[in-house]
Amino acid sequence: MSDDTADVRIRAVLDSDLEAFLAHEHDPEALRRSRFTPRPRDAFMKHWRTSVLGDETCLVRTVLAGDEVAGSVVSWWDGDRRFLGYWLGRPYWGRGVGTKALALFLDAERTRPLYADPFHANTASVRLLEHHGFRRAGVVHHGDDEHVLLVLDAQSRG
Repeated sequence: MSDDTADVRIRAVLDSDLEAFLAHEHDPEALRRSRFTPRPRDAFMKHWRTSVLGDETCLVRTVLAGDEVAGSVVSWWDGDRRFLGYWLGRPYWGRGVGTKALALFLDAERTRPLYADPFHANTASVRLLEHHGFRRAGVVHHGDDEHVLLVLDAQSRG
């Protein structure tokens, strides 16, 4: 593991973390790669406080790199499927932070199968998930955008 990941950890989300999450969600390069439509500030805060932090079935963690908020990881139910999502700030890309944070999160989130659906052209995200044992299970569409459906099942190493 590189020195960049030596002090990567996850913890419960603090309300003060939301400002960093908002900035990460509005990064133009992150938006291009994820094909995600960012929420305006008020809608973002309401979503996080009610639909994420206010939903006791969600497992949500802040990713820390040293003392800095590097991103978030969350799992939630969508019908009968449990999904995983994460968002890292651009300064933490390509440094192993996502790899370490996802490993820590998957130790805490034991539901299997666990699904993820990154935008198909976000190859770094697809590779990260596959590195943790997710396998391709199909394609889903969000609007006009094609996303890879990945699944981590009980037999996977994640």
